[in-house]
Amino acid sequence: MEKPEHHIFVCMSFRGLEPKGKCIRKNAGELLGYLENELADRGMDNVMVSTTGCLKLCDQGPIMVVYPNGFWYAGVDGEDAIDAILDALVEGQAAPEYLI
Repeated sequence: MEKPEHHIFVCMSFRGLEPKGKCIRKNAGELLGYLENELADRGMDNVMVSTTGCLKLCDQGPIMVVYPNGFWYAGVDGEDAIDAILDALVEGQAAPEYLI
């Protein structure tokens, strides 16, 4: 596998082996599925997606982080949010309405 151009981390609220935070309760798992499908549909093969443990911003969740850009996104709570973030990523920009 080639080095990805971007790496997106999605908080899944795990602390230890159990999901205890708010991101998982706010449908982060469903968003992860949509994100991966949307990346495939857009042909964005240069983007890697990983899940994380709790990112300690529970009240603002679901949380996503995009590297190497260093964009931290909060309130990523639906397909429209994912679409806006990916649209901005294609343009080399941040989606300001979701930035922390």
